[in-house]
Amino acid sequence: MYMKLSKTDYLIYRQCQKNAWLKIHKSDVYHQFPRSSFELNITETGNKIDLLSRDLFPNGITISHREDDKLTKSLMEKRTPVIYQPVFITDKYITACDILVWNNETEIYDLYEVKSSTASFESEGGKRKTDEYLVDIAFQKSVLEDLNISIGKTYLIRLNKEYEKHGDINLQELFLIEDKTEVVNKILGDIKENMSLAFDFLFQKVEPSGYCDCILKGRKGFCTTAYYSIPNLPEYPIQDILRIGNTKKKFTELVDSHILDIHDVSSDFFKPESNYAMQVNIAQSNKEYINSAGIEEFLKTIQYPIAFLDYETYPSALPRFDGYRPYQQIPFQFSVHIKESLESDLIHHEFLYTDTDIPDHEFVKALQDYLPTSGSIIVWNKTFECKIINERLIQRHSEYTNFLEDLNNRVVDLMLPFSGNKKEGQNIIYQHPGQRGSYSIKAVLPIFAPELSYKNLDIQEGGTASDTWNRISQGEFPKEESLAKEEALRKYCELDTYAMVKIWEALRNKLS
Repeated sequence: MYMKLSKTDYLIYRQCQKNAWLKIHKSDVYHQFPRSSFELNITETGNKIDLLSRDLFPNGITISHREDDKLTKSLMEKRTPVIYQPVFITDKYITACDILVWNNETEIYDLYEVKSSTASFESEGGKRKTDEYLVDIAFQKSVLEDLNISIGKTYLIRLNKEYEKHGDINLQELFLIEDKTEVVNKILGDIKENMSLAFDFLFQKVEPSGYCDCILKGRKGFCTTAYYSIPNLPEYPIQDILRIGNTKKKFTELVDSHILDIHDVSSDFFKPESNYAMQVNIAQSNKEYINSAGIEEFLKTIQYPIAFLDYETYPSALPRFDGYRPYQQIPFQFSVHIKESLESDLIHHEFLYTDTDIPDHEFVKALQDYLPTSGSIIVWNKTFECKIINERLIQRHSEYTNFLEDLNNRVVDLMLPFSGNKKEGQNIIYQHPGQRGSYSIKAVLPIFAPELSYKNLDIQEGGTASDTWNRISQGEFPKEESLAKEEALRKYCELDTYAMVKIWEALRNKLS
């Protein structure tokens, strides 16, 4: 076995130790489930950003072979001004850096790590990502120090979320270059020690016993091999308790007590008023929770004519159109079902834009053509849907402000009865044991309309829809395949709005 710990495997180890061991020793288990097109798109995006960032330091030489440390050494001895993907190998570790740049003033190389993220340390979720990036850089610096290679400054290059495209992309404005030397040096000792522990763990011949680290994560956070490492996971595990990862002490107490099934959780284990307790009680009683007064009050907020509306969007890392910033969502599609009165038939309209130019204007014009000028607009997840209007369309196209603000003012969130909103003092007013605490439309729909299913569609979730549109609009499919993909997009978006119709009808029936 090639016993070198790579940076990639080390970062996987930090997320889940056994998962990293299985990747190295039992790759068939690790690669059991193929990556989705959406996951592949993330990798492709990262590669594009990496290549583009090299234009900040042009005319460098690329190390094309992932193990060519001899060429790297030769280029560094010649003081080659810029080296892309230089490779470094010790007796235990192997790493490749993104960019090395010779500093004429200090007569030493500076290291640049490129990330396709806009996350900053100060932003929501940014601290966690930045911490990961610092570990990434520290691993590289540690390997170079083991080879007695001195490095000057260490920099993080990421996308500037404030950059707005106008004309050709300005790389100096698109990218932020942040000096992370001081903070990397602070953590370097701890990372060196942890790297040694990781090496010993990952290259032990005997498979580590017991569960993997994901035993203390919600199921959405499971690693690639979690179901292999937790083979006795019950049909309804405690890992399905919504946001249980936010109460680590309670979570750990259950696992340490060998309680993995939600049906084995004591009825008084969580605070009675918490959503955790509600989900446990509903699961154990196998009875729905229904607040009829709450449902009646919610339904009164909905006025005819009712428009059930859903958007599809694509978050392009590189701003594709003028007025866009990195990762700002491009709205390219919508579906709307309209109920003009209780007795009227449903009317359906749809919009899908697959040309290569900006879809904004056609998108808004279609909304103006199809939406009623009064009544409620029903969406699922008001926060996201209104954000597309407020932060994407109004900011770029002030001529539509009155129409779009009126649209947002009429929005009613159909998700609210199932999710609640603690910040605004709104509690959950309906939950079914079949939801398992989830309030996604795909969890709620089978409860009220089991005859409908996303599983019968070619496109079954938003990430695939987003990626499919991107590939269509970029001309990646032959014409016939492209037309089939467009039809799949229409069917997916149409089901989203029809699903809301059926859920709304079912809520009304709960009061009859």
